[in-house]
Amino acid sequence: MDKTIRLKGRLKQYIKFTLYLGILLLLVNVALYLVDVRAGAVLSVFVVFYFAVTIWLSATNQKVLIRELIDFATEYGQVQSTLIREFDVPYALLDEKGRVLWSNETFQQAVGNVRTRNVVINQFFSEITRDKLPIEEMEEAVDIPLTHEGKEYRARVTRIAFQHIFGLPDEEEAEIHYLYSVFLYDETALKFAIRQVDDQSLAIGILHLDNYEEALESIEEVRRSLLLALIDRKVNKYISAVDGICRKLEKDKYFVILRKKNVKQLQEMKFDLLEDVKTVNIGNEMAVTMSIGVGYDGLSYAQNYEFARHAIDLALGRGGDQAVVKAGSDILYFGGKSQKAEKNTRVKARVKAHALKEIIASKDQVLVMGHRLPDVDSFGAAIGICRIARICNKEAHIVLHDVAGALQPMTSLFMDRAEYAEDMIISPKDAMEMVTANTVLVVVDVNRPAITECPDLLRMCKTVVVIDHHRQGADTIENATLSYIEPYASSSCEMVSEILQYTADNLRIRSEEADCLYAGIVIDTNNFLAKSGVRTFEAAAFLRRNGADVTRVRKMFREEAIDYKTKADAVSQAQIYRGDYAISYCQAEEVANPTVIGAQAANELLNIKGVKASFVLTPYQGKIYISARSIDEVNVQVIMERMGGGGHLNVAACQMENATLAEAEGALKSTLDTMIEEGDLS
Repeated sequence: MDKTIRLKGRLKQYIKFTLYLGILLLLVNVALYLVDVRAGAVLSVFVVFYFAVTIWLSATNQKVLIRELIDFATEYGQVQSTLIREFDVPYALLDEKGRVLWSNETFQQAVGNVRTRNVVINQFFSEITRDKLPIEEMEEAVDIPLTHEGKEYRARVTRIAFQHIFGLPDEEEAEIHYLYSVFLYDETALKFAIRQVDDQSLAIGILHLDNYEEALESIEEVRRSLLLALIDRKVNKYISAVDGICRKLEKDKYFVILRKKNVKQLQEMKFDLLEDVKTVNIGNEMAVTMSIGVGYDGLSYAQNYEFARHAIDLALGRGGDQAVVKAGSDILYFGGKSQKAEKNTRVKARVKAHALKEIIASKDQVLVMGHRLPDVDSFGAAIGICRIARICNKEAHIVLHDVAGALQPMTSLFMDRAEYAEDMIISPKDAMEMVTANTVLVVVDVNRPAITECPDLLRMCKTVVVIDHHRQGADTIENATLSYIEPYASSSCEMVSEILQYTADNLRIRSEEADCLYAGIVIDTNNFLAKSGVRTFEAAAFLRRNGADVTRVRKMFREEAIDYKTKADAVSQAQIYRGDYAISYCQAEEVANPTVIGAQAANELLNIKGVKASFVLTPYQGKIYISARSIDEVNVQVIMERMGGGGHLNVAACQMENATLAEAEGALKSTLDTMIEEGDLS
């Protein structure tokens, strides 16, 4: 040991310092000889004695000093090892593969006092996987939340290179290896306290009676107060049961204050107040329905109230009879299983018509846009808006990226006609070049900005009008100057036809315009078999009086032989899933509009006895399009919303990117299974 261990560093310099002083003393002795020989001789005797003592001490004390240093280092290392081993924070060292090389006593207690050496840490904590360990380029430690035996930990994992442990320079370690240090911080009490505070945070609720006036009109006047009292009792009892406060603001509106944990309790019960209110019956012909909007997880009480207002607007915009919960950026939907009752009054349509007319009259230019892959309803509604613009002496332009095969019979009615401008139909690129500060953009048959024909136009135009009959979702067109969304309407063409009647006295429209609007209603109602109400037939009657011809419309949409065969093939391949749901494919490579054929096939599948809902999957342009249809037993909209789409209670759809037909079918079946197990589907 004496031969191999050498002093170095500052300690070595300290030991040799006496030798350096001797050399200095020797130089002083030489200088003294030049001054006085006898004085130099006396100093020489002292110098010889000094060197003798210094050399003797260096030779004898170095070994003793090294032994003392070794003893100190050993004792210090043992103390350090004991401190780490008994450290209150669980600590372990892992190799590159995640195996435990060493762990302290607290770590072993945390994992249940079992053998840990050479055991992969993933066996103790499944959350710590190799892909979560710090990568080579990462310098900061990684925090991984995990749970074990009822406790919640935060694991801090740090990468340690070998050369950092042994103090080796980088050039001495050609292949760098690593260890991982793992500290476990017990955050059980902290997270429990955070959850407790979070559960006690304020949630705001707003309740609306959807059909208050209609329900009261359906019973005798002497019983109306009793009906309202029974509803008030049910609402107050329901909210009180979850430790909430409910106050009636208006005759059909309630304001509710809850704790967040109570809202979660209501979510688990799927807001069964929606169904409970419908049971109130004292002779009223129409059941009372309710919409609920709840907001929480805002930065302030005011923001929670805004969340609740946005949630109730969504619930009403989607047709009512449902609850919408907005928690920060997340939105949850409950209920919405029944079709909203059609309102016979046209007051709203008249008000919207006058507002639209004023907006168009005040602008220099009108652009009309539908959804991507436009259908007959979208184009027909756009034609109706063009007629309103002409009544206001304004020229309107319809934005179309491509005229699909199904629209060609309709668009041909307006080509090369002196009554219509050559640039009546323009491309999105041309539309963006035409936009000015005084342009109004009218969006029809869609309220989601992402699926409009040209989303950039929404950002470029300061004045935007939305007319649609689809239920609203989380991503709606914001800051619209005028928004007219009626989920009970059969089609956008029905809504535009009503608006047309209030834009001018004794209005007459051209027969080709009436044909387009009539065709949109026919297609969206499946020849008046679905979603057809009193106002649907009144709109159709108005169009018939203005020259719409049933025979011309029928001829306009006769199918090609290949389209009919493709649809028949899709129907023949249908499988009945879980006894109630028809699922099929539409392999339509040779047809011009495969998504339309898929939708038609889904309608045909509803004619099979026992089928509650039908789904047809169509591959087209690298995506899988799913068309969903039902009659009245299943709300296909909530199914499609689970898969990223939307639509109506009876008509809905979604698109899936980067998926095969088999994967899309698997996702659809999984969604159906989940909703059936959760009770959302019967």
